[in-house]
This record gives sequence, C-alpha cells and structure tokens, in this order.
Amino acid sequence: MRPWRTEALVLVAALALLVGAARPVRAEMPLARSFTAAGLARVSALLGREVTAGRIPGAILLIQQHGKPVLFETFGLRNVKTAQPMTDDTIFRLYSMSKPITSVAAMMLVEDGKLALDDAVAKYIPAFADVQVGVPAADGGLALQPLAGPITVRDLLRHTSGITYGFYGDSPVRRLYAQAGLFDGDPDNAEFVARLARLPLAEQPGTLWDYGHSTDVLGRVIEVVSGLSLYQFEKQRLLDPLAMRDTAFFVADEARRPRIAEPLPGDWFDRPVAGITEATAPRRWESGGAGMVGTIRDYARFTQMLLNGGELDGRRYLRRETVALMTSDQIGKGSGVTKDPGFYFPGRDSGFGLGFAVRIMADGRVPAGEYRWDGVGGTFFFIDPADDMFVICMMQSPAQRGPIQDELKRLVYGALVR
Repeated sequence: MRPWRTEALVLVAALALLVGAARPVRAEMPLARSFTAAGLARVSALLGREVTAGRIPGAILLIQQHGKPVLFETFGLRNVKTAQPMTDDTIFRLYSMSKPITSVAAMMLVEDGKLALDDAVAKYIPAFADVQVGVPAADGGLALQPLAGPITVRDLLRHTSGITYGFYGDSPVRRLYAQAGLFDGDPDNAEFVARLARLPLAEQPGTLWDYGHSTDVLGRVIEVVSGLSLYQFEKQRLLDPLAMRDTAFFVADEARRPRIAEPLPGDWFDRPVAGITEATAPRRWESGGAGMVGTIRDYARFTQMLLNGGELDGRRYLRRETVALMTSDQIGKGSGVTKDPGFYFPGRDSGFGLGFAVRIMADGRVPAGEYRWDGVGGTFFFIDPADDMFVICMMQSPAQRGPIQDELKRLVYGALVR
C-alpha cells in the first residue's frame, strides 16, 4: 500500500468521528449512485499531478456520501517556504465561502421571527432609505435616480440589492466603489456599511444578480437584530454548537498561525480582494461576505448539516423547509431578475437561492438540485442531495481554482455509477 493511501485511510477514519453518523436515507429518496475505486483514484491523481507539476503548493479533498467520507486526502504542502505538509487541521482563507455561513445565520433569525425576508433593509439600517441608483448620463457621466422600491433582506441573500463590488468590472458605479476608501482605517461593521450606504446602487433592487457586498450588509443586519457582533452571534448559534473551532474572522491565536495555508509565491493578488488583506491581522470589520478563515473539518460539519436538511448529531439548526427554500432558485422566471452574462458567476445551468448557486438543469452527470459556492483563494464545495453527498476542496491557489474546480467535479461525477 502506498504511503499516501495509508494516510488517506487514517484521515477518513478521523473525519468519520468528527462529522457525525450517517443520516437515515428516507424511503421516498431514489437510490444514490455509488463510487468506484478506479474513479476515486482518478480524482486523487488530478490533485497529485497539480502538486507534482508545481501549479499548486498543496490541497486537501473530502468526498463524503451517506454521512461518511469515501475519500479524504491531503496533497503537497501548506506552505512551500517552510516546507510544512498539508494536514487536515490546515487553516484556509475562505473568502466567499463565508457567505453561506452568514446566510444560514440570517435564516436562523428568520426562523426566530426576528427578521423577515421581505423586510426593508432600511428598517434595520436607516441610511439605506435614502440611497440612490447610479445610471449612465447623456454626457457620459453618472446620473442618480431614486429607488423604485426598497432593498429587502431577500435581496441581500440573493445578490439583487444593487450593492456591488469595486474590484472587478469597469462601470461608473464600480469605479466609485474602488475609489471610495471603503476599507480605510479599521472600520467596524456599522461604519463599513455606513460607507456603503453613501454610494449609489449599481441598479434598482430586485432587477439584476450583481455580486457584491450584499452579504456584508446582511452581517450588519444580523448584528442590529441580535444585539451581538456578527462573530458573537455565529459563534453562539452556529460555530460552537457545530464544533467549528477554527472558524473565525482572523487567526487570533499565534500558536495556530503556522497552520495557515499559503499560495505559491506570485500566485496572489496585487491588491486586497473585497477588502481582505491578511488572515492573521486582527480587525474590527467582520466581513460576512469574505472575511472568514477555517479548516476543512469545520466546513464539513457545516456542509453535512445542510445536506441533512438543517440537522446534525440530533441538534436542529434550520428547519428542513428553510434549507429547501435556501437551495431553490430565487431569481428564475417570474422573479423579475436578469443575469448579466459577463458577470453571472453561477453559470448558465444554475440559478441562485438564498446564499448558494443552485443547478436548475442537469448537466451531463451532474443532477439538478446540486448547490455550491467557492472562494477566490481556491476553496470550493458542492452539495448533491440526489446522491446524498458533498465535496469540499481546500487550497490557496487563486490562479488554478477555476480549472481545478471544473475538472475535479467532472472526475467526481465520472466516478459515480448506479
């Protein structure tokens, strides 16, 4: 037996204890497909080749089905400068994989009756009552229009608020975002959102899927409603109960800092992405959209809870109906939402729910109903209820994340048979 295979089996056994027992398969569910050993070997070989070729420093992959890991394997190094190996307790910058966590936290407040999806955001953050919409002017500049309708909590969850990002695209409003000094100093969530509210929206709420700071604003709404900081609320209601011990907004404990995964030299960004600079840096801003760090073990607990319909180890976090709502398309026919093909990141086969891209058309072997998201640093996950499985891949490899994600998904589904 090859050494890496022995290590993989040890990891599988360890993770089975961490993630929890398999959930019972409901009688009405169709039988899921199962994995072939040869197919799983091809999945492993992909990441092994990427490390050997020097395209990524390392990675860690988990494929879990019926509540048990079928493949859990580490590859390469978490830090090439220190030659530290990739381990299952490696800490990654999650970037936009923070968004599903914040979205679940918000839906917990909806279930509590303290928040409603159709509430105006201005009910909790009054500055958004006066925001205007930026539109092209006849002279090539920017004109302002009043809101046709309020930004709602639902808009924040599905990225239809008109609040955008300033680090991609070149529209007049995006240029304003990039030049506004949103991240100057050390703002807390209240100040950061106040800065956003002084900028125009990129479009009328409820009209276009536009990826941006919506989930950061949602994090501030959670603070206002709960009376706690975003991290305090998530820690009390979600992170601690799920035993997500390494998930936070920065790595506060210096002893844990050597566990942070680092990209290859030169494979990073020449400027902060979404305002996030360094995983170890203490900051007051708790970015619900991009600021979290965590381990694959932690995210596996969160993902299994979602796959179980909101429950794990006998504790319910969300009602099954709430998870079903979050993972159903909210921007399709009849919603009034359009999709800019240049920046519609879910892709042509997918809609968007409340915090997740949701596949609405089967694509080859990938079934409708699969839902997912990723992070710009290289982490990604997808959940497939039809096959009762989820896949998480963690790496810090921005340049390779797109090709690896696409090829890995193809190989995973190629490994499934009836």
